[in-house]
Amino acid sequence: MDLRISVSRCSRRPAACLLAALVVAPHARGQPARNDLAPIAIVGTREPAPVERLVGDVVVIDAERIRASSADSIEDLLRRAGGMQLSRNGGPGQNAAVLMRGTAASGTLVLVDGVRVGSATLGQFDFSMLNLADIERIEVLRGPASSLYGADALGGVILIVTKQGRGAWRFGAHALAGELQSSAVDASVAGSQGPLDLAASVAREASHGVSALRPNDAFGAFNPDRDGYVRTSASVRGGYALAPGQRIGVSALASRINAQFDSVEFPAPSFMPDASGDFRNHGETRLAALDYRGTVTPTWTTSARLSTQTDDLESGAREVSRFVTRRQQATWQNAWTPWAGQQIVGALEHLDESVDGTPFAGTLTRRTSAALLGYDGGWQQWHVQADARHDDNSVYGGVTTGKLGIGYDLRPGLTLRVLGGTAFRAPSFNDLFFPGFGVPTVTSERSHSIEAGVRWRTDDASLGATVYRNRINDLIVFEPDRTFCPPDPAYDFGCARNVARARIRGATLDGTWTRGRFDVHAAIDFLDAHDADTGERLPRRAAHQESVDAHWSRGDWKTGIAVLNVGARPDAGAQLGSYALVDLQAFWRFAPRWQAEAKLTNAFDRRYEPLRDYNAPGRQAWIGVRYESDGVR
Repeated sequence: MDLRISVSRCSRRPAACLLAALVVAPHARGQPARNDLAPIAIVGTREPAPVERLVGDVVVIDAERIRASSADSIEDLLRRAGGMQLSRNGGPGQNAAVLMRGTAASGTLVLVDGVRVGSATLGQFDFSMLNLADIERIEVLRGPASSLYGADALGGVILIVTKQGRGAWRFGAHALAGELQSSAVDASVAGSQGPLDLAASVAREASHGVSALRPNDAFGAFNPDRDGYVRTSASVRGGYALAPGQRIGVSALASRINAQFDSVEFPAPSFMPDASGDFRNHGETRLAALDYRGTVTPTWTTSARLSTQTDDLESGAREVSRFVTRRQQATWQNAWTPWAGQQIVGALEHLDESVDGTPFAGTLTRRTSAALLGYDGGWQQWHVQADARHDDNSVYGGVTTGKLGIGYDLRPGLTLRVLGGTAFRAPSFNDLFFPGFGVPTVTSERSHSIEAGVRWRTDDASLGATVYRNRINDLIVFEPDRTFCPPDPAYDFGCARNVARARIRGATLDGTWTRGRFDVHAAIDFLDAHDADTGERLPRRAAHQESVDAHWSRGDWKTGIAVLNVGARPDAGAQLGSYALVDLQAFWRFAPRWQAEAKLTNAFDRRYEPLRDYNAPGRQAWIGVRYESDGVR
């Protein structure tokens, strides 16, 4: 296949990328995809479904791909899958977020085992709180998803699934050591016996790191000390089959991070800036869930979940601020399959959120009740997906969203699709209530998007191309003009306001190829994201990003190379240069249950700024070993 498509042409005219893919795919050789080999995803419809049947743009990152990746974190792994860019305050362990399809970090909804996670004060999830070793698979729905999942899914949804117990009992352990006094260790056990299934894992990562900031930063916060981190985590997930088709399950995860960073304080009595303090983020994420899933009739399945999630952050040096988010959620969902290949999903949800924090006078709360109805199915060559949802919130009111998608099989394994939908982002507690900034009348951000795509798949290869446009209105931004803020003197320096608009368009091409000893994953992104009023590019969005991850195996040996190229992007009044990173890997299975590993990340020691004035680690060499037991019944 020849996929040489001009970057400049695709950035100006994304439809050219889709047209090129349409021309290429029908001429690629290979047998049509078989349904039994298609990956299964939940995120696209809220019920398990073959990815090839879905009209939405869904990506599945399985356990094998996670284990073989040279990525330094979950967020680094995600950006290599296409359609996502990384925003991180330095290297691993620093505050991290994912920008999906050009939306802000607050426009990506993150679920862990179906439970909404993140800070309700900031309105986003910090990926530095999770350890990649706890994860079995990741499902990504790129595109509008509020009609399935509610608030904050402007750009899409990331569903993170922790390890699960199935089949024979297995034990695994893994240890890595690297430069900058870095280390990573983890252990897990998983399996099932009769009606019982169980999986548990523990993990710890640490690094002395590098200085988070570069010298001469804009705010004078540079401190030459190393800004390292320690992250520990544990997860458990299990279930009991009460009867065939009836299972009750429990899951829990706890993760804690102690990360240093550079900042500045203004201590009394001089109130002069002081960057010498030992600034640290002490963060903790905890979640627990009780769930039930049962088959009522051969065509009707019901499920229910009760969950709780806590996000607790203490941040600072001599003066420490604390922010605590607590969520309790209840969900009841039913799936009805009246005919083969046709499914109707209905769900009711209730979410209670509360926030405590240093700036707030007391506990702040809000409640959301929601109902949704969805359909997915098809006839012969046609695939249809439609869903609608209404969210009613005690603070920002009611919001109704919807989505409609249609797919058509040009031939077996080759599908055209088009989809349009609406989505919204709820104002965060900071947007509404932070003293001297939040305004209670701030409303939700609203988006309208449309996309068109083509998917081609055979037994050993796949190729997808999607072009999209997204209009976001009522963006919540900082308003410096005092006349638009409440009369309270606390707002003399500005406030939150719904005033901005964004226009985003782009294209994503991604593909995989597995044959013999070779395994390749690749993605290309083009993005034009700008302020609709000023015409300026939105910050931290690169106009293009490319990634390739390739592995070659022979006998007991496996080698790999990963290349990531990120284009220039604006940030805080500066233009950050483009950069390319190359990682090298080698694996050697020296005994039936043992594997030695080595990797060289950022092999050419590329120096770059992930964000303005922030540092990233240079070249790092790692060596490690992995043990995996045989299954035991």
